[in-house]
Amino acid sequence: MTMHSDRHLVEVDLRSIPAYRFDVVIVGGGVAGDAAALSAASEGKSVAVVTKSDLSNSNTNWAQGGMAAVMTEGDSFESHIQDTITVGQGLCDKEVVRRVVEGGPSAVEKLLYLGAEFDTKENGMLDCSREGGHQHARVVHANGDATGREIQRVLTNSVTGHDLITTFPNTFALDIVTADGVAYGVIAQDISGKLVLFSSAKIILATGGGGQLYRETTNPTIATADGVAMAYRAGAAIRDPEFFQFHPTCLYIAGAARVLISEIVRGHGGVLRNKMGDRFMDQSHPDAELAPRDVVSRAVFRQMIETNDTNVYLDLSCVDGDPHKLFPGISKMCGFFGIDIAKNYVPVRPGAHYMIGGIQVDSEARTSIPGVWAVGECASSGLHGANRMGSNSLLEGMVLGRAAGIAVSQGTRERHRHRPERILRRKLDEAPQGIELGIADLIYSMKSLMWRQVGLEREENSLTEAQEHLSFWFDAVMRLAPAEARAWELVNMLTVANLTTMGAKERRESRGVHFRTDFKELAEPKHTIITPCEMEDHCVEGSITQVDIETPLTYG
Repeated sequence: MTMHSDRHLVEVDLRSIPAYRFDVVIVGGGVAGDAAALSAASEGKSVAVVTKSDLSNSNTNWAQGGMAAVMTEGDSFESHIQDTITVGQGLCDKEVVRRVVEGGPSAVEKLLYLGAEFDTKENGMLDCSREGGHQHARVVHANGDATGREIQRVLTNSVTGHDLITTFPNTFALDIVTADGVAYGVIAQDISGKLVLFSSAKIILATGGGGQLYRETTNPTIATADGVAMAYRAGAAIRDPEFFQFHPTCLYIAGAARVLISEIVRGHGGVLRNKMGDRFMDQSHPDAELAPRDVVSRAVFRQMIETNDTNVYLDLSCVDGDPHKLFPGISKMCGFFGIDIAKNYVPVRPGAHYMIGGIQVDSEARTSIPGVWAVGECASSGLHGANRMGSNSLLEGMVLGRAAGIAVSQGTRERHRHRPERILRRKLDEAPQGIELGIADLIYSMKSLMWRQVGLEREENSLTEAQEHLSFWFDAVMRLAPAEARAWELVNMLTVANLTTMGAKERRESRGVHFRTDFKELAEPKHTIITPCEMEDHCVEGSITQVDIETPLTYG
């Protein structure tokens, strides 16, 4: 099973465009990228932070629930570690889990030092909540349901205020540039529309996720899996792309963008009901509404089918406190549509939320490409395994982002020791008269297909059909796509959609967020690895294998 792709998105002579030189180039400005930037700058390195949109527009900024950390009496590192491993369904890297969990308190302290204002109790202690999969209340939050926005605020302020960090917002990173397989820069389109080269021997990808692969998603429009696609084209191994988490409760108003209704609502006592008003999660799992997200999402999905409804309903009438005060952001959103969350049921349905698989990295966040690291949602670090436990992602971004920033600051490497690639090649066909690529239509078709056939439930025939459609669209787009941002995003989304479908077809079992109706039982725990190799004419072809979870991984 293979996928064939051009090596680059654009054709350009690198000698003819401006070059910016930095010690470290970071692509992405969410929690992981900003944490890495601040750490590298604290080691005296000059850092470029390149973001596709505004500096504050990230998946981090949209995160409502909170950041998990052991901060309360009665909780423990061992409990948090065990909860994470249990939810991860046999694919977590235990050492990575321990490292991230034990880094939680210092990550919270760092954010407080930078000026974060988290919710506290009357005695001044942090007000921690409990979410699905957690056996203790350990979720630190801000303004009830706006934790990501608060974390993004303080990190953005810190990054923009640092003398050694230069930010490049509204700059679209296109490809990693390599010399004999070793990275030495990133090609990008800047805010003026011109191509530029960010030259560095140390590159960190922190580009976030790819929720826009799916018709229903909680992610912002920028979440088009760019980092994973960019890394794949450059030769990076991709691990477990089939694991994509769906959040069970997105506000569902026909015609309106889907908005996350945070799990913190269910943590305070909110319950799920079908259109008859019947509660159903207590019949689906011992932890009811606080079951792991994959369990809740599939239960919601099955209720929608069984009741022939477009959604289910979230009932906040029994929450512990005034829901308007507890969840001001959710109250405001729902109020805009005439829904009083204290009295009315809130219509919800699942949506693609978090890309668990991604660029394979070792314990130091190094990818298989020398000179490239990856952190946050675009990376497969081993923390989440087959299912991410709620509020562990902001924690991962802070802990591993800071660690990656320090790692890239250690040691030196002579610049351009290998033969540099001066001209980036791209094959384009001239379309016959009357043939025009409908990018918007293709994006909608891809998102709909992924939702139907590579979504919450999967099976062999549907996955095979999805592969055929995705491969056909991908070939057409690679031959005809114009040099513009939306077309580049489409190429990236189709690349990762293909990888996701390949992985889902290869994994003939049901584990975590990956559910096969034709293979419902667990098999031996293994990782799916898709490894690209450069072919003739500057093209990339990938092959897929499954490897034992104990296989050692070190990139040096």
